[in-house]
Amino acid sequence: MAKIIGIIVVFASVLGGYVLSHGQIAALIQPFEVLIIGGACLGAFIQANPGYMTMHVFKKSLKMFGSRFTHAFYIEVLSLIYEILNKSRREGMMAIEADIEDAASSPIFAKYPGVLKDARMTAFICDYLRIMSSGNMAPHELEGLFDMELLSMKEELEHPSHAVQGIADGLPGFGIVAAVLGIVVTMASLGDGDKAAIGGHVGAALVGTFLGILAAYGFFGPLSQCLGHDAKEEMNTYEAIKASLVASASGMPPTLAVEFGRKVLYPAHRPSFTELEEAVRGR
Repeated sequence: MAKIIGIIVVFASVLGGYVLSHGQIAALIQPFEVLIIGGACLGAFIQANPGYMTMHVFKKSLKMFGSRFTHAFYIEVLSLIYEILNKSRREGMMAIEADIEDAASSPIFAKYPGVLKDARMTAFICDYLRIMSSGNMAPHELEGLFDMELLSMKEELEHPSHAVQGIADGLPGFGIVAAVLGIVVTMASLGDGDKAAIGGHVGAALVGTFLGILAAYGFFGPLSQCLGHDAKEEMNTYEAIKASLVASASGMPPTLAVEFGRKVLYPAHRPSFTELEEAVRGR
């Protein structure tokens, strides 16, 4: 909701100020300037990023109007970790083999749909539980493996943010390209064009610069930051999972293991000790 309000404020402030200054909205409608700027940005984006990234960034961008990394989601993640660790502690690591081999059919994972629908997070949890069940890895070795995977995961999660930031950085330049081409058209019409036509060409050229700068700093720059924050939230969740599982591998009981994970979470949505205790009670 806050992001929608932000977009409305940008539009209202810019266009409102323009109209109140006796500007004509029709003068800003320049489809060919949009074609030049948008097409150039899209082409540059396709050149700069792997093929799969275009749709990935588009899908991630649509999800930026909401966030799944909420107080309730963190409780769900930690509750899942607690329940599966508690089962393994009571019944042995082999008791959770069916759960981690087929999480979609697991009665434990079924209680936590927010985690289960995230295929990567589910696989991440199951992979490390599988490693822990082998019993052949010391806690510090397990932590080292976590760190290596999280390092590569961080690069992958931050890629959409960097890709969109590249667009934001290029938009003012492409706006200038559109403006220069508009001036070229204007100069070509000096010989036989009237003043109104020349003025229209100059106005269209300036709109190109305006659109490039507005899109860069009003929309794509903030979108890049938003994608970056989302990546940090997701990484923080994986760090919490890591902390819980490493603590368990070090011999901590499930209650303390998930407390390690809880402490890793950012304070903004971190559940309190009491909230987590109540959530896992009886599981």
